[in-house]
Amino acid sequence: MRIAVFSAQPYDQRFLDQENHHPDCELVYFNLLLNETNVEVCKQFDAVCAFVNDDLSAPVLKKLKARGVRYIALRCAGFNNVDLLAAKTLNLPVVRVPAYSPEAVAEHTLALILGLNRKTHKAFNRVREQNFSLNGLLGFNLHGRTVGLVGTGQIGIATARILKGFGCRLLACDPYENDDFIELGGEYVSLNRLYQEADIITLHCPLTEQSQHLIDEEAISHMKDGVMLINTSRGGLVDTQALVAGLKTRRIGALGLDVYEQESELFFHDHSGEIIDDELFQRLLTFPNVMITGHQGFFTEDALTQIARTTLDNLYALADGQNCVNELTQSIT
Repeated sequence: MRIAVFSAQPYDQRFLDQENHHPDCELVYFNLLLNETNVEVCKQFDAVCAFVNDDLSAPVLKKLKARGVRYIALRCAGFNNVDLLAAKTLNLPVVRVPAYSPEAVAEHTLALILGLNRKTHKAFNRVREQNFSLNGLLGFNLHGRTVGLVGTGQIGIATARILKGFGCRLLACDPYENDDFIELGGEYVSLNRLYQEADIITLHCPLTEQSQHLIDEEAISHMKDGVMLINTSRGGLVDTQALVAGLKTRRIGALGLDVYEQESELFFHDHSGEIIDDELFQRLLTFPNVMITGHQGFFTEDALTQIARTTLDNLYALADGQNCVNELTQSIT
């Protein structure tokens, strides 16, 4: 089986090669975003391995099928970039990695919370310049603060466990209540009540048509003044223009993002020698109470090992004609 791996970085090759134990599996790496313009390179490949920003819309899937591709493997949990109905119509099985060290993303969420609160990034730069003033570095105790989690799947629960250890009061909103969250002492509430009571709001839900721009101008208007908002899930969950407005009015007191709705043109590449034309992104960077990381929440050795292992196991199962529990198109009607 020949597999075309898109959006491939050196670390992808390292971990996929490390976990590739199938003698008939050949991995070919492309440092390209998969889209309609470069589908031709997939000719004579049995499978395509894609990441979060690759285009797997209906036109791309049709061209892949026409070039002999039989399987689509996502090395991520999210699948909002895939037209699953088109994939099913084309008889193209789509598999994913539904869980990979949820603690990795949860711990990065806490890194953003702690960094924004205690302003460690500013303190680090000050000390390097021999400036030991504490002015402007004032934070607050997490102990006793109310944290609202939007989504209590595996990552949300992992985040809640850490926050429980800090002594936080936990609120959550999720259409599917998780007993583990209740056992932690958490309380399920309406989204509006979560907005009104949470000192910190952190997003851990998938991006769907229903959750697109879940955090918009109206949602922000219901939040507490000075709320800290964290998104380590999917960029499209928040309306970036509304974030800028919320920061300007001080309704949002701190913002931590590991994802961005237009990230496909920015993240995972070095643009340090270029001018970035995205005015909204550049506007976010002007705020002193904003911390942005480049979609690195998943980026631990543990998570990358699990991603590579599950991705390849998924493809081995499909190639051997076995049922794959991580196949998405099976659940599409």
